[in-house]
Amino acid sequence: MTTPLADKIKTLIRANGPISVTDYFALCLADPEYGYYRTREPFGQAGDFITAPEISQLFGEMLGIFMVHAWQQHGKPTGVRLVEVGPGRGTMMADMLRVIKRIAPALFEDLDVHLVETSERLRGVQRITLEAYSTKVSWHDSFEEIPAGFCLIAANELFDAIPIRQFVKTPTGFRERLVALGADDELTFIAGVATVDPTMLPAPAAGIPDGTIFEHAPARQAVMQTLCERLQQQGGTAVIIDYGHMVTGFGDTLQAIMNHDFDPPLAHPGEADLTSHVDFEDLAKVAVSIGVHLNGGLRQGEFLYGLGLAERAAALARDKDPAEQRLIAAAVDRLAGEGAGKMGELFKVIAVSSPALKLMPFRPVE
Repeated sequence: MTTPLADKIKTLIRANGPISVTDYFALCLADPEYGYYRTREPFGQAGDFITAPEISQLFGEMLGIFMVHAWQQHGKPTGVRLVEVGPGRGTMMADMLRVIKRIAPALFEDLDVHLVETSERLRGVQRITLEAYSTKVSWHDSFEEIPAGFCLIAANELFDAIPIRQFVKTPTGFRERLVALGADDELTFIAGVATVDPTMLPAPAAGIPDGTIFEHAPARQAVMQTLCERLQQQGGTAVIIDYGHMVTGFGDTLQAIMNHDFDPPLAHPGEADLTSHVDFEDLAKVAVSIGVHLNGGLRQGEFLYGLGLAERAAALARDKDPAEQRLIAAAVDRLAGEGAGKMGELFKVIAVSSPALKLMPFRPVE
């Protein structure tokens, strides 16, 4: 079985030779004709995957509490830009705003909301979700368009959708992994010519077996650099939540999700969501090199419980019927629990600030 995008990619490869994993990743998500984000509604029960804000309002509420806390620690500045990069359906922002309005009315009255969203279709969904706050909300095609001023930034499952490069260990060292055409005219992975800078490899790199994958994400580093430079120049805090690992390592984390299940990454280009795990050590290095203050990292479960998830869930469940109480308990377990299908351990959280701040629930770095 093929897809329209698979046919387009095969034509490209026949004309110009194999393409990098980066280019394949970008085409799968953002091809103007057949890209995944251009053609379908990825989020929610009917989509291919469910993000944390879609599981329960509790997620966005905890982030709202975190934003109020950061604002207070910054000394309650005025002219606040509340920014979300990649806002999905707008659910998380709606939940954040509801909490901010309740617990910090002065911040709510003062702030403007800025959503960085390239999809016209998703902007339409966000407009409906955020209708109650329409006078406060502006949309932007890029982060650079956000007006100058103090920023509170949220990026939930942003970095996992930014393309990566992959290198594969061969008898002659690490070579860039490419997507080519196999003997049966199907898409297949091969090793190309380009090599990796040995200083980027995690130690110890000696004795790594052939076939081992190393992932490098310059495009993610560039986005992190842009966020951190903005904070350094204008002041503020950004919180970054995604699935991934705290320590740089080897391993193939490129994955496709289709109908809430894993799909081989080359099987249905354009029809499956393509992501890979985020290397938080790599993002942290970027932040430190720019000179912003790093809080982190925590597992999502620790972060949410530290902000009062259990207490808020109990309040939400009060006076509800048993079926609704069970749903709330299941949502808490999915967001903060550990093990298969749960997000509490796999998802990590870091925050970066300028000037330097101690932020709850992060532990101070010694």
